[in-house]
Formats: sequence, C-alpha cells, structure tokens
Amino acid sequence: MRHVKWIFVVLLIGSLTSFVTKDKLSGGLNVGDIAPDVFVQTMSDWQQRDYAAPKGKYLLLSFWASYDAPSRMLNASLSNALREAAPDNVEMVSVSFDEYRSVFEETVRKDRIVAPLCFVETEGENSELYKEFRLSRGFTNYLLDDAGVIIAKNISATELSAYLD
Repeated sequence: MRHVKWIFVVLLIGSLTSFVTKDKLSGGLNVGDIAPDVFVQTMSDWQQRDYAAPKGKYLLLSFWASYDAPSRMLNASLSNALREAAPDNVEMVSVSFDEYRSVFEETVRKDRIVAPLCFVETEGENSELYKEFRLSRGFTNYLLDDAGVIIAKNISATELSAYLD
C-alpha cells in the first residue's frame, strides 16, 4: 500500500510537470539575433542557399508543419497577405518540417500557398535547420532586415502590413 502512494505521487508530479512545460512558449531565436544561413532541400539534393534579403528589403522566414494547425494557419495567412499586397520590399521563404513530401505538397495545395520559395525539410524535427533555429517546441516565423537581423518574431499578417507600409 505504501508503494501505491509513492507511485501516485510520482504520477501526479509527472503530469503537473508536463502541463508546465506544455504551456511554455516556443524557444528559438529572438529579436535582435542574427539568423543563421538557411539550408533547404531542393527536389534533387541538399544545397546551401543564401536567402539574405537584398538591400532595403525584408526576408520573412516561416517555419511550419502540416500537423501543427496554428503554424499552418499563420503560414497560409502570411502567404495570402503577401499575395494580396504584392509588396516589392519583402520576400517570403516558407519551410515545412513534414517528413513526407506528399503530405507537404497536398497541404500547400489545400492551403493555396503561393510562396515562390516554399520548401519541405523531410528530416522534420531532426533536421539541422530545425536545430539551428532552435525550434524546440512549435513553429514560428521571423522577419529579417537586409543585414539578416531578426526584427520581428511570430509576426501576424496584420503586423506584417505595418512593416511593409
């Protein structure tokens, strides 16, 4: 009987701990940090791609996955906002961490994402890109200036409009 009490206490503490860590915000880089280089998988192989924004322009990096509804909705709304505004001063790079290309392609089709630079990272959360941006829980987006400095994090479509004006 005494062991049952201890097992109950351990289970209770474990479940309370899981709630505390579940509510933490996603980690990752912060405003003011310099973003690392972006490595993405092209159709044929791995290539290092330099997605630094040209002088006087912004770069929007959006990290998401089809199984993460909030990141997926935010990615779609950002893509739609940029498509409707057609700004000259921002470029969006959309990176999915889906493990299957077919799931990624179907999600892009359903969400009508028209980012000219939309990639899938098939290693998912085990990828180097995921680790370099320290996306420990959940997904996020970053708005970078032309020097590669993060000027906004988790930006909404409405907030993005303020930067583009």
